Amino acid sequence: MRVVILSRSPRCYSTRRLREAARVRGHQVQVLDTLQFAISMEQENPGLLYRRRRLGEVDAVVPRIGASVTTFGTAVVRQFQQMGVFVANTANSIGNSRDKLRALQILSKHDIGIAPTMFVRNQADILMAIDRVGGAPVIIKMMQGTQGVGVILAESNKIAEAIVEAMQGAKQSVLIQKFVAESKGRDVRAFVVGNQVVGAMRRVAQGQEFRSNLHRGGKAEAIDLEPAYAEAAIRAAHILGLRIAGVDMLEGADGPQIIEVNSSPGLEGIEKATGKDIAGIIVDYINEQVAFPELDLRERMTVAHGHGVVEIQLGPHNPLTGQRIGSSGLGERDILVLTVERNGETMAVPDANFELLSGDRLLCFGDLAELRTLVPPKVKKRRRRI
Repeated sequence: MRVVILSRSPRCYSTRRLREAARVRGHQVQVLDTLQFAISMEQENPGLLYRRRRLGEVDAVVPRIGASVTTFGTAVVRQFQQMGVFVANTANSIGNSRDKLRALQILSKHDIGIAPTMFVRNQADILMAIDRVGGAPVIIKMMQGTQGVGVILAESNKIAEAIVEAMQGAKQSVLIQKFVAESKGRDVRAFVVGNQVVGAMRRVAQGQEFRSNLHRGGKAEAIDLEPAYAEAAIRAAHILGLRIAGVDMLEGADGPQIIEVNSSPGLEGIEKATGKDIAGIIVDYINEQVAFPELDLRERMTVAHGHGVVEIQLGPHNPLTGQRIGSSGLGERDILVLTVERNGETMAVPDANFELLSGDRLLCFGDLAELRTLVPPKVKKRRRRI
């Protein structure tokens, strides 16, 4: 397998470890500077040049895109995708996670814990926003901050209002986020690869510092992640479209609170805390995906004219609930049940005798007109005040 690592810092710990892990496993690996690419677009011939020379065959790309080069970096990743190369994280997923506002907007649609957050532009709305997230103290975050930079704890409404006004005056967009008091000075980082958490650590701030980032002097210890936290981390990564992610969570009174999902998580802290070869796990996962690529159903929703894939959640009143697949009439309606998810377990292509129960989540392929009749109408949710 020929692997390209996109990185502007070939000597940094994460890049070195990924390169070493790939070489140990017998793969060809190159570290290429993201900004040295030129993107070539011709009819039916998307391509890339590196330092003015046409790039050869590549099997997989590991993007390590810094915040300062996100726009061009994601364009390079997207071009690899157009060329049919497997990318560890897609351009869209990197964009989703890199933009803190966009990430929280996407996550907020789902049943997943996030710290209540407000985004306003009108200065007259600042005090209202602070009140909506529970009042001072609040966390104020710069949209483009990384490694704890641009994260401020405001102890009072007056201080918070002054900080937001000052940042807006300096043309900086900020988020106003609830301060989770029970988690002050510590958070959890879960490292997700594919469908599992491969390592987790608790980061604890030192002294009077409330930010637990290791770059701010925080200390890390390996932890056995509780199932609820592991599930939240995996779901958050998948909702944003990430295959590899560092998911940061606060330990709130009501369970995990997602605060950030990183598409280029550092390896040094997690490897030293856990003693695990996380770089090797990433390379093995990529090799498996190159050998047996997953079908992206979102890109193939109309596999054939009038046919597609639909997810159906069974409730107690669904006509399929309580029936066996063979006698449910699905076959006669040109519908195939691909998988059934029940209690966290997934059963692939269940047989005719399989009984469907309320709470099952079905992934079905078939005639779209028929499938629509099985999807329950949307129920308007009652808005909760935060």
